[in-house]
Amino acid sequence: MNKVDVSLAEIFSEWVCKLKIEDIPEEVVNKLQLIVMDSFGLMISAKKEPYIKSLINTLHDNGECTLVGHNKKVSAFNASIINGTAIHGEDFDDTFEGTPVHVGAVMVPAILSSVQAKKLDGESFLKGLVVGSELICRLALVAPTAVHRQGFHPTAIFGAFGSSIGVSSVLKNNVREMSSGLGIVGSMASGIIEYLAEGTSTKRLHPGWVAGCGWQSANFAKSGFLGPRTVFEGQHGVFNSFAKSTIKPDHSHIISELGKRWETKNLALKPYACGTMAQPFIDCAIKLKDKIDNIENVDKIIASVGEGTVHRLWEPLKEKQKPSTPYGAKFSVPYCISIGLINGSAGLNEFTDKHLKKLEVIKLASKVNYEINPDDEYPRNYTGKINVIMKDGTIYSSSQKCLRGGKRNPLSQNEVNEKFEANLKFANIKSNEINKLHNFLKNIFKSKNLNFLNEINF
Repeated sequence: MNKVDVSLAEIFSEWVCKLKIEDIPEEVVNKLQLIVMDSFGLMISAKKEPYIKSLINTLHDNGECTLVGHNKKVSAFNASIINGTAIHGEDFDDTFEGTPVHVGAVMVPAILSSVQAKKLDGESFLKGLVVGSELICRLALVAPTAVHRQGFHPTAIFGAFGSSIGVSSVLKNNVREMSSGLGIVGSMASGIIEYLAEGTSTKRLHPGWVAGCGWQSANFAKSGFLGPRTVFEGQHGVFNSFAKSTIKPDHSHIISELGKRWETKNLALKPYACGTMAQPFIDCAIKLKDKIDNIENVDKIIASVGEGTVHRLWEPLKEKQKPSTPYGAKFSVPYCISIGLINGSAGLNEFTDKHLKKLEVIKLASKVNYEINPDDEYPRNYTGKINVIMKDGTIYSSSQKCLRGGKRNPLSQNEVNEKFEANLKFANIKSNEINKLHNFLKNIFKSKNLNFLNEINF
């Protein structure tokens, strides 16, 4: 293999070192403001979940960094893991269209912990978020669907690099240290998607784990430990290791028009607490809810889908029609269509053990099947189309042309605020504490002290 004079990791790192706060466009700052608010609401909403209690029972050292929602402080590494797992735990966090990656669940805990550990301010928090988020989104464009098709969770792979470069920014690492950090964290990135088989919790852990690995890798590099510069384009680099070889990577996405074209502004905030590709089908179902007087009269429901979504959201079909766990239900389009038609909503309350045991929900889900549409736009666009066929032969059809909350149809500020408040109320947080947190988050990028979080009573 020919020696690379200047690697992609070095070029990106050089851009990070030169970037100033005033160079960041307002629309990028505004999008990240929404991502931060959304992420905090989700961190707190998951505070009583068994998987979070499990992590806290294990990762209970002493440190300077806040476990959001728990009035506890631990090390930066452990806070990143726990907070990141909480944000992503119910799959209600932000996503990036194309190759879906979850940015806030990685970047918010990684950079929050780093800034608290180093006693830095909101501007350092903002810059770390910006550079890491931009790298994750750009990596997601290099070989769309290829990482998923190879059996890995893209957030668990690409998120590691975003976390590392973001923490390196906070630590003020130089170009060599930043690119080494990226090379180091490439050996820490991992995350298989076998959780899909039975709806187990490993996917929840992936963003938190790579958030913590970003802290470790950036600090290793600052201390002189070297990682491979060619972690992106190399023969044994990330795309040759974690991506399907039949999909040729276009590495130019990583560095083209840096500072001019911002992918972070395209991040989507989810309206529903489930997998990204399932969301348009819930919109389809909700549109038909008032047209169907009696769910018992539904004979079958056929969804038109993109082939690339089948192995995650439709198969094995028997499991998807009757999910084993509430978490598994989040990646079951039959279940999601069922709750859309019956409840007209799909928030945290619809994905609980209690709701999963409702006979009418599972009975309707068992009637949902799919057909592959060769003209489906996935992964360029997330669409939905369903036909509800009644026992008397009547057919009700609906479609969703794009991901609601995505770049073609973003959620409004009010919708994000309502989601934030609903998630905090799900965790039984009092209104005065919700207002206090909301006011802090509105000004977090201008804050001189991010340890103020410890004064909010959760």
